[in-house]
Amino acid sequence: MKNAAVIALRTVATILIIATFVPLLPFEAWYIRIFDFPRTQIFVMAALTLLFFLGMRLWRFGLDKILLMGLVASLVFEAVNIYPYTFLSPVEVKQAPADAPADGQLSILVSNVYQHNVEHQLLVDLIQERNPDLLLTLETDSIWQEALRPATDAFPERVTIPLSNTYGMHLYSKLPLRQTRIRHLLDEEIPSIKTYVQLRNGVWVELHAVHPKPPVPTEDDDSKKRDAEIVLVGKEVKRSDYPVIVAGDFNDVAWSNTTLLFQEVSGLLDPRIGRGFYNTFNARYKLLRWPLDHVFHSDHFKLVKLERLPDINSDHFPMMATLSFAPENKYEQKEPQPDEDTAEEAAETIKEGKEEAQEEDD
Repeated sequence: MKNAAVIALRTVATILIIATFVPLLPFEAWYIRIFDFPRTQIFVMAALTLLFFLGMRLWRFGLDKILLMGLVASLVFEAVNIYPYTFLSPVEVKQAPADAPADGQLSILVSNVYQHNVEHQLLVDLIQERNPDLLLTLETDSIWQEALRPATDAFPERVTIPLSNTYGMHLYSKLPLRQTRIRHLLDEEIPSIKTYVQLRNGVWVELHAVHPKPPVPTEDDDSKKRDAEIVLVGKEVKRSDYPVIVAGDFNDVAWSNTTLLFQEVSGLLDPRIGRGFYNTFNARYKLLRWPLDHVFHSDHFKLVKLERLPDINSDHFPMMATLSFAPENKYEQKEPQPDEDTAEEAAETIKEGKEEAQEEDD
């Protein structure tokens, strides 16, 4: 029995070490990129496995010494990745003062509804309760569009893209919109939205809504197009003369190389840093959750409130962020800085994504 337990422990340790470091390989295949996601789960399992190793005194053997060092390395590596999203880290986005002007605030509710979810009323009730300025819904088809009318009729501005391929997208606004464009950056089946929204104080804000395909066998065999779309938006907003918000389901976690590259390229801030994980997927499995739904913004804003909202019977929890326009204090917040490899990495990411899209079109 003890021998079987030792073999099982060694097997688990080997799997955890591989799962930790395989995402460092320069490959975009789904079975590589999928290990970007469960950083927290790997950290916890590696810690437990290390305790068992120590408890069973397995460090006395040559192979086990290597596994022990590998587990320690895994713990350190995963801790470095997830540390910014814990309360131990300094916040990246400053808290807005309690007396921040109301006419400079903007609230946005982002919800991937899961297209086949039939509990429409749960989201209707949530929208009416939270009363956001902007509502972004993802995976919304014509059925969802109609079902949400009791709540969305209160939004005079709207951008509707009802699709039945799980990539429908709807943007509703109580604030004025202008220069709205529906775009297909790399895939004719995958829309995104670019628009400008006017705050109550008259300031115009550039808004991007995105939902690229995830790297899973049923969608894309690799992450090239997802990564390219995210970085393309990042490059575009960096050139903007406006305050910027980018929101949506990235189908990528906050700590992945691609999302970090997006931040370096765009200079946008992540309000979760220093506040928590805000895991939005998978709502159905408590032990398998990570942050896929994001609201990034330029340093023109401070944070009033960030919330993961209640379950709506989707596989995603909705997210809601309330931001305060505070340009006079923008330099209090440090933008993510590109390093010497950022431009080259971004160019290569975009090139690979475009080449893959072209191959699929051909």
